Amino acid sequence: MEAAGVVISLGPDVTTCKVGDYVAYAGFPVCAYTEEMILPADRVVPVPPSIDPIVAAVVLFKGLTAQVLVRSCFQIGPEHTILVHAAAGGVGSLVCQWANVLGATVIGTVSNEVKAVQAKEDGCHHVIIYKQENIVDRVMEITSGKGVDIAYDSVGKDTFEKSVACLRFRGYMVSFGFASGSPEPVKFSLFSDKCLHFTIPSMMLYTKAREDLLAASHELFDNVAKGVLRVRANHKYPLSQVAQAHLDLEDRKTTGSIVLIPDN
Repeated sequence: MEAAGVVISLGPDVTTCKVGDYVAYAGFPVCAYTEEMILPADRVVPVPPSIDPIVAAVVLFKGLTAQVLVRSCFQIGPEHTILVHAAAGGVGSLVCQWANVLGATVIGTVSNEVKAVQAKEDGCHHVIIYKQENIVDRVMEITSGKGVDIAYDSVGKDTFEKSVACLRFRGYMVSFGFASGSPEPVKFSLFSDKCLHFTIPSMMLYTKAREDLLAASHELFDNVAKGVLRVRANHKYPLSQVAQAHLDLEDRKTTGSIVLIPDN
């Protein structure tokens, strides 16, 4: 659902780019596993000369998602303490870095020591290895029993109720993925007891208007170019080995992002 490449042909009414331009897209259509693509012109964004096309390919979907999470659906600031699950993943890494730069106190969860090191590098002030520690207990210890202002949860079923339990009074539960499956039906008492807010932000809806898409992508690429955001394109596979890439992802053998490069 994300790719970058060179424009080789244009439709008759396209004025937003020209042949030879580097462009990228994120979202629908789901057709990125290919050598050539036909895309709606209003969904592609220009890739600045300062950005490597490989970086653009791996960062746009995840980066726009991170932009929505920390800048649009909630405005992160120095007064906030946040919880980020999968802190060493593609989106989690960017959320941690961005939130850190915005002044927030960042708590990240990861599965092992190697990922804990990366999460620290990416701006986590506190890292919880969930296979060794109780997430809720550690969060409450870190926050002196108050809980966090926002929980960013892309895991779903395995972490949903833990995330809610980590929130302070009037905190925000932000659910943006279901890596472990969909949570059980939500009990309203989970939210009413602490007057919590719950949102499921969609990057595609937040960037549906082209002006919003361009503004968000410009902010993202600008932060990447300035070094504010480190893009971890840690794994490169030939397109012909996409099945192996998926197996490695499912087996938690990867950190950061994966890029597929056409064999030719």
